[in-house]
Amino acid sequence: MADAASVAKPTVYNHFGGKEDLFQEAMAATAERSTARSLAVVAGLTGEVEDVAASLSDVGYRLLLCYSSEDGWALRRLLYAEIVRFPDLFDIVRGHGPRQVSEALADRLARLALAGRLRLTEPVRAAEQFVALLTGPAEGRAVLGTRVVPDDELRAIAEAAVDTFTRAFGVQEREGRAGAEGAFALRWLKLSIARFLGVVGAVPCGRASFGGYGGFLAG
Repeated sequence: MADAASVAKPTVYNHFGGKEDLFQEAMAATAERSTARSLAVVAGLTGEVEDVAASLSDVGYRLLLCYSSEDGWALRRLLYAEIVRFPDLFDIVRGHGPRQVSEALADRLARLALAGRLRLTEPVRAAEQFVALLTGPAEGRAVLGTRVVPDDELRAIAEAAVDTFTRAFGVQEREGRAGAEGAFALRWLKLSIARFLGVVGAVPCGRASFGGYGGFLAG
């Protein structure tokens, strides 16, 4: 590093304080470079998109490309290896990386919600959940970056993540599911009343009291 900067070693240590501080600064700088690419991807998600699911799938796929980059995996492997020796390293890397991406994504999701394209009240939590739906499967398939995940697998991961996400927060998905659940509840209610009337009908004095339910059950 001193040779690259054309300075003496003491100059480097005078600036950073020691090897530990130098290492942490290097990790933070690497995280920032990786984060810049992810933030550029998230910036493309706006409240004016026509197809929310398609836009989320594209953003998710491109975020996975950033996540699966060689320097990204190298950063995470080094973080896992050194976290015991440097307990503060996780917060340093997270502050210069994942946290910024989650906050930026939360902002974009909130804009979609304000535009009526999503239904959510906690955009930060929704953003964290979306990122987890992407990175969880990717990390397992990549075996901590030791296996190259094919492009079609990355796209499949992104599409599956969006499918799960929109089932929870999508406007049409939630409205359709609410309607289906309401219809199911009504059918269950009718079945329960029919069973109840079957029992009551066995008692002569109870027949007249429940005759009005016939039209409801037939509806």
